Amino acid sequence: MKFLHIADVHLGCTRYHLEESQRDFFDAWIDVLQKYAIDEKVDFVIMCGDFFHKRTVPPETMNYAFAGLSLLRDKGIPVVSIEGNHDQKHTDSEYSWLRSLANWNLLYLLEPYKKEGKLSYRPWDAETNEGGFIDIGNARIFGSDWYGASANQAIPGLIESVTENQRNGAFHILMLHTDVEGHQTHPIPALTVENLKKLKAVTQYVGLGHTHKCYEIDNWAFNPGSLEVTSISEYEEVRGAWLVEVDDELNVDAKHVKDYVQRPFFRMSIDVTPFSEPKEITERILKQVEEHSAEARKSDDVPKKIVEITLRGHLGFPNSSLELDKIRKEARKTADALHIRVKNHSVPIEYGQVEQTGESREELERRVIERSVAQDKRFRKNLTGVTDAVIGSKRMALTDESPEKIADFISAKLDGEEEAA
Repeated sequence: MKFLHIADVHLGCTRYHLEESQRDFFDAWIDVLQKYAIDEKVDFVIMCGDFFHKRTVPPETMNYAFAGLSLLRDKGIPVVSIEGNHDQKHTDSEYSWLRSLANWNLLYLLEPYKKEGKLSYRPWDAETNEGGFIDIGNARIFGSDWYGASANQAIPGLIESVTENQRNGAFHILMLHTDVEGHQTHPIPALTVENLKKLKAVTQYVGLGHTHKCYEIDNWAFNPGSLEVTSISEYEEVRGAWLVEVDDELNVDAKHVKDYVQRPFFRMSIDVTPFSEPKEITERILKQVEEHSAEARKSDDVPKKIVEITLRGHLGFPNSSLELDKIRKEARKTADALHIRVKNHSVPIEYGQVEQTGESREELERRVIERSVAQDKRFRKNLTGVTDAVIGSKRMALTDESPEKIADFISAKLDGEEEAA
């Protein structure tokens, strides 16, 4: 048995509001499908959440989804999917675009259901196009919901329900969209490795999604990473897909594959402190861009890169004197780039001298919020918990989490701190 495991396709992502972005995510996905699903003659494909970038799917994105899924359907390769936090249905509706794709027989959307408050599974029903697990060859594949901050609490229910629906001799796969402790890049509490490993008793393979970088645990739990970069902060992470073969004894041989079309990125940082004139900064930036371009001359079949230029340090003149438009135009021409982003994190002369700590943006954000929280004596005993709640809830809101889950997260952080105190 052979299958392809992908996650976080993020079709429809309009990265940096560039018109080419939606096509980038489609090109990466379709290239992976052609090379590692069709050419490898896999038995099925699993997509472990965030197939779409947003719940509301524009027509162009739906055209891309239909094109890729139809290609697999025509080749006789079934696609099994679960919802992620980006494309889950609204809490007040039973409908979603993933559900529509299932109704059109383009994929199997696996969803557990609640029976008397307990997580339960039903087998896939071809008449209603609904179900929580499906059999494909020797594989029995189970879906799951997006649990967010409640992932650890969901594990006992998953174990019990999977146990009740096992098939003798089958290769049991559980699809799960969650961060895992030690690998997370999001602020919400991650699923602990200890709780994750409890699933070993009922599964031979856990297909993960959500974290945009590749990792595996014990040759049993696998996260492929996103297919494309949703933000330049991710560009150095290893990402791709897992091509998995399972022998007759249910042994797993998983190969991480990443040779497919992707948009290249380049980041550079300039300390502006030594320069006294705006034109000196412009000249230094353009020289560095030219040096990089000379070292990385691209072939014609490689997409144009996105370049991010960050200015740091102290300016010796007003911010408004920086030649930002000229930098963007000249750098784009020199690098033959698709897009130039200039991030000005320098401190202008009118702000005076401030302490330079070398902190990352996340560290600086945390320090500022902690300082603000500490000014209110009601929160001083819970400084860490309140700070975590502020930062985490903001980022959850930016990833379209439901208000209910954000509220649960805030409550969990504050309750945890109070108990510790």
